[in-house]
Amino acid sequence: MKRVWTGLLSGLFVLGAGASVQAGSAFAQSLNPIPYLGQQPPGLTPEPFAPGLVSSPGYEYGGVFSPEMDAFYFIRGRGEGAAQDFVVFDYKEEGWRETVLSPRVGQPFIAPDGATLHLGRRYMERSDTGWSEIYSLGPPFDTFQIMRLTASSAGTYVFDEIGSADGDGVLRYSRLVDGVREAPKPFSATINTGTFNAHPFIAPDESYILWDGRRPSGFGGSDIYVSFRQANGEWGPAINLGEAINTPAWEASASVTPDGQYLFFHRMIRPADGDGLPDVDIFWVDAQILDTLRPD
Repeated sequence: MKRVWTGLLSGLFVLGAGASVQAGSAFAQSLNPIPYLGQQPPGLTPEPFAPGLVSSPGYEYGGVFSPEMDAFYFIRGRGEGAAQDFVVFDYKEEGWRETVLSPRVGQPFIAPDGATLHLGRRYMERSDTGWSEIYSLGPPFDTFQIMRLTASSAGTYVFDEIGSADGDGVLRYSRLVDGVREAPKPFSATINTGTFNAHPFIAPDESYILWDGRRPSGFGGSDIYVSFRQANGEWGPAINLGEAINTPAWEASASVTPDGQYLFFHRMIRPADGDGLPDVDIFWVDAQILDTLRPD
């Protein structure tokens, strides 16, 4: 399914309810995408991303932009039990276009060089004609039940595992050293403390890691944490992102846009009713919120 959002109505390029940017000759002559699907950027208070276009009274999860900021990938519930689709909005000359790529195949993350689309323990490669078929990362990664894997510019993988119902999932990393992939290693207790640690994101320059988990000092549900790399190369203490981000609800799967400007994360609005999916929205907020937490 494809929908093209051109929306030149009364001089406005309209992308969704309450979201519009000025159009006109300057836009018509430009081949550069209108950033962030044409949404008005938030400040230091989180807001649902692209309401009525992406975020809705349904299930939207796993939102990430391509490094070129011309494509936004996410997972959307179909409204039929637990069925989910893999969806992309990509920018073409005529505007932002929505395409359902396939049923859900994993949580998407695009490597900083744009060449690999990670899907947990699977991936696709970019070619001149688009994304390849899906490949397995192979051993030893195929022995882990990975939900989310992200990568730095140096090729370091960080990833989670489903774990048991008691929440014993462990976050691990695997570096690329002289072109050789290291065996995965668990992070220290600085990060692997508490329960339900999951959905890590490593900054492209490896200066910080974001993840979510439950700790006695949290706000409830799963909270989002950050650890900054220290001068000695070790990871600093886990810092709760605070009440501006975390609530008694489930917050999870945070990342920062490739341009470094905005923090994206996911929040449960309402739990699942029966066999259906919960109401989960994609939120965004100015990434300066991370700078306020960075130790001096």
